Amino acid sequence: MKLSTFVLVLLFALANAALALLALGSPTSASHSISPLRKPMPQILATPQPEPEPISIVGTVQNADGPVEGARVRIQATENMTTTNGEGEFELIGLTAQERITITASATGHYIGWSAITPGRGNTATQSVTITLNPHFQTDNYEYDWFEENGVEGSAACGACHTSYPEWKADGHSQSAVNPRFLTMYAGVDVDGNKSPPVEKDNLGVPLPPDLSKPYFGPGFKLDFPTISGNCATCHTPMAAKIPNVQNCGWSGCHQDSTASFAGQILDPGVSPLDLKGDAAEGISCEFCHKIGQSYLNKKTGLPYPDLPGILSYKLYRPGEGHDLIFGPVDDIARTDVPEPRDVYLPLQEESAFCAGCHYGILGGVVVGNMDVKGGVLVYSSFSEWLESPYSDPENGQTCQDCHMRAGDTDFFAYPSQGGVIRDPEQVHNHRMLSEELLQDAVTLSATAQITGSQLLVDVAVTNDATGHHVPTDSPLRHAILVVEARDAEGNLLALESGPILPEWAGDLVGEPGRAYAKILQDEWTGEMPTGAIWRPVRIAEDTRLAALATDHSHYAFQVPTSEGALGAEEATADGQLATVHVRLLYRRAFQQLMEWKGWDDADILMEETTLQVKERKNAE
Repeated sequence: MKLSTFVLVLLFALANAALALLALGSPTSASHSISPLRKPMPQILATPQPEPEPISIVGTVQNADGPVEGARVRIQATENMTTTNGEGEFELIGLTAQERITITASATGHYIGWSAITPGRGNTATQSVTITLNPHFQTDNYEYDWFEENGVEGSAACGACHTSYPEWKADGHSQSAVNPRFLTMYAGVDVDGNKSPPVEKDNLGVPLPPDLSKPYFGPGFKLDFPTISGNCATCHTPMAAKIPNVQNCGWSGCHQDSTASFAGQILDPGVSPLDLKGDAAEGISCEFCHKIGQSYLNKKTGLPYPDLPGILSYKLYRPGEGHDLIFGPVDDIARTDVPEPRDVYLPLQEESAFCAGCHYGILGGVVVGNMDVKGGVLVYSSFSEWLESPYSDPENGQTCQDCHMRAGDTDFFAYPSQGGVIRDPEQVHNHRMLSEELLQDAVTLSATAQITGSQLLVDVAVTNDATGHHVPTDSPLRHAILVVEARDAEGNLLALESGPILPEWAGDLVGEPGRAYAKILQDEWTGEMPTGAIWRPVRIAEDTRLAALATDHSHYAFQVPTSEGALGAEEATADGQLATVHVRLLYRRAFQQLMEWKGWDDADILMEETTLQVKERKNAE
């Protein structure tokens, strides 16, 4: 090929290449304007990085006596946890080089210990650590002065760091020592301090019913037993005395001169829940619960001993002066701001047994043998109701805490500004244990209604499908009332032809269509029923409460006029409605007559309701 020909071919190829580049770089506009060529950017390839080498931490947990077997070792606020072997050894695996971490160790009978390290320091794949645990106090100092921090006393001192303090303040446990229903029933007065007259008795010393022609402000424990205190303080005001909690008589003051020898000559009137101040008036305080280390239950029954109510059913660990001890359900607390460890991991705090002492109570009866009780009436029974229900199944059940201390509201239980650690929200439990919202989620209400011939037929079902005990439970003053109301198209009430009606003790709802759910006690001295004087000899006259997972069905027939025009098409509302049925389930804290005597003003709580509109009439068969 000649040189000139070669040059022409080369120039032609270069021109075609240039045109192709211009075409690729030009915009697709109507004018087809040409943009200047840009020099292509060189491609930068990422350099492969080696996978970080896993790091493991090995170590030993020990106490003054040597290795500790079975200790729980955890990287704080993580799920990376293991337990020590017989030599106290452990290994935590799957770590990578990172910032400083805290490794904690906990074991029964010991304060939580910890060590802070930086994984990967020294470029070693394995690091070693030793954690030494100190035994916690094993005795109870009943003269202990309750918690104080920076001049702030009681549970308010906990509130400086803990998110749960305002929740506890809104909860019934913080009000147990100042609850007006409790105090007025105990003292025999109304909310204004008016006192009922002394109890009159017959010639055999048996109390007579009150004379309602005279001013009367309801029953009272101190009206019947003015010289002793009873066991009320053991649950309502357990911090009201600095005496041992291993002797019932010291708390109740139940012995007089004739029986003093059986009580170690204890003749004091016992522990009164009246006129309390300071820590004693906090009821069930933060610290009281977090000083409980054991719950005494009968191994045969799984229940508290009948003669050991409240604080008597618990082993407390109140330490000596200058020291502290706080039980909790978290095993990885590491406090570097205190001179010595004070936190102890206690699984019991997540078990229903923790609640048993104050939520199971037999009143009356006679103590025989080894502090056993014969006779008496089971008055407070939420724990035994749970124990007898499927909710107590250890594999698939739910504990008291699962429902009453629900988790997940926040991811720390101590404010980060106070050193709190960010955690899985499932570890952080709400301390508002009793609330209206909980009541409103307790049961399910369903109803159907149809007009057949001359009757409006209503079927109602109330199912206890979300509560691990009876509804209602514990105090026999509490009850629930189902109210069924039927109206025609013009809003007139329809008369009930058949079906249950509410009893006399329903107060303003007496005789209304519906059902009542209550444990009704009868005073065996006076015959009064229902009675709130649970300290007297009583019997269970009726118990219609809803057990866990039980359903109560009730049926109602209302009279429907069948004369020409009545409830006919021309009598329906604009949308064709012939009748309306309104069903409500109300919760009352006490019987209305008793509330009036005492001056209590607690409003009804609406648990459930439904409204049905009936637009068709079926022919009677």
